[in-house]
Amino acid sequence: MRSVELEVLSVRMPGGAKDGHDGRQPDPICLGGFMTTHIRSATRRYLISFDAGAMDHIPEADWPAVGEASHRVVREAKAAGVWIFGCGVERQQSTIVATDGSITTGPLQETRAVIGGFSIIEVASREEAHAWAARIAAACRCAQEVREIMYDPES
Repeated sequence: MRSVELEVLSVRMPGGAKDGHDGRQPDPICLGGFMTTHIRSATRRYLISFDAGAMDHIPEADWPAVGEASHRVVREAKAAGVWIFGCGVERQQSTIVATDGSITTGPLQETRAVIGGFSIIEVASREEAHAWAARIAAACRCAQEVREIMYDPES
């Protein structure tokens, strides 16, 4: 995985140095109310996906070539340090788990678009995500949707 550069801006903590800390570094113990920081990741994560059925036009005889082409792009993305995760999604009836824990049958695939496969990448810009999506689209022989994923430091 590629290293993530952080931009950190801070203001001096009241009272100067504390426990050997000069007050200009983001000390996690002293963040609450003593210091203001702004942290911005230099990279962003993107979901690249296609709908179920988007590859139905591919003749059976072409599947080995499509598989090799898509695996080649994955290997290149891994070598470039941008690959997080990706996979196809099995065609199946989904289930919905409600907030109370009850489980019901989800919508039929035929009634709405569902994801047929996806990749998660981490790159510096939407333009770079589009470039990887174009490579995936060519390999998989179907259009790809690109969406930025909201950053969550707990994930």
